[in-house]
Amino acid sequence: MSVHPALAKAQAVGDALPWLARHQGRTVVIKLGGHAMADADLTAAFARDVVFLRHAGLRPVVVHGGGPQIDAELARRGLEREFRAGLRVTSPPAMEVVRMVLAGQVQRELVGLINRFGPLAVGMTGEDADTLTAVRHVPWIDGEPVDVGRVGDITGVDTGALDSLLADGRIPVVSPIARSAEDGLVYNINADTVAAALATALRAEALVMLTDVAGLYAGWPHSAEVIPRLTAGELEKLLPELNDGMVPKMTGCLNAVRGGVGTARVIDGRIPHSVLLQMFTDDGTGTLIVPDPDDPDTP
Repeated sequence: MSVHPALAKAQAVGDALPWLARHQGRTVVIKLGGHAMADADLTAAFARDVVFLRHAGLRPVVVHGGGPQIDAELARRGLEREFRAGLRVTSPPAMEVVRMVLAGQVQRELVGLINRFGPLAVGMTGEDADTLTAVRHVPWIDGEPVDVGRVGDITGVDTGALDSLLADGRIPVVSPIARSAEDGLVYNINADTVAAALATALRAEALVMLTDVAGLYAGWPHSAEVIPRLTAGELEKLLPELNDGMVPKMTGCLNAVRGGVGTARVIDGRIPHSVLLQMFTDDGTGTLIVPDPDDPDTP
């Protein structure tokens, strides 16, 4: 007897049933890095996957980055690209570029892609309804404070606007900028930090960070072996050894699971449908962070 050509699809849908039941009504915050958006086909696949999550009963919230896009616009305007302590130095002219690119370009493109598959996405920034408030961040390097310009630390999260959008079945797409209540200025916030803060405030089931690496490597740059799973305590011990690019991501994951989020994972956004693999199969990739076994917030 011949096998029906659609049998594999039916099997895949059936295999997803336990995860569909588990995730019903749960919030998941997904951070899409700017490097993970470099491939148009992958970004379109991500947009479709986010709509699938919504129709499968989850409540996705998307936070996006935009580093490569900001770099391109800075270069076009003849402005210097500079990093200190792993942070983008953000002068007032650079802040204008950051705000324009994140809220006016990257966010709008992502909202448009999602809405091709269903009129669900709503773009917003941390400024909207004071969802995020911030103060100027001053890092210390070699024992001295360093001015990195309009880079901010989150001081408050108000989920009212997000709660309303999620209750209405919408998919919020959030740009990582925020206004300070102290000086009224708008600040550039690391997108990993924003995603972790929103996941914590929303009591999300999961935080998923898509990037352009396979996960947290065990001995980078000497080894490309990915660490599949860490407890919060194990990750905390590793943080001082990580390179600058991974510190915000893994610090965000640590803060999220310590703040009550069920799990956090850094996954490779270069893999098609990596979000669906993470949410609906046992074949999730990347590095999973879970609360410590004795954590009272452990689900």
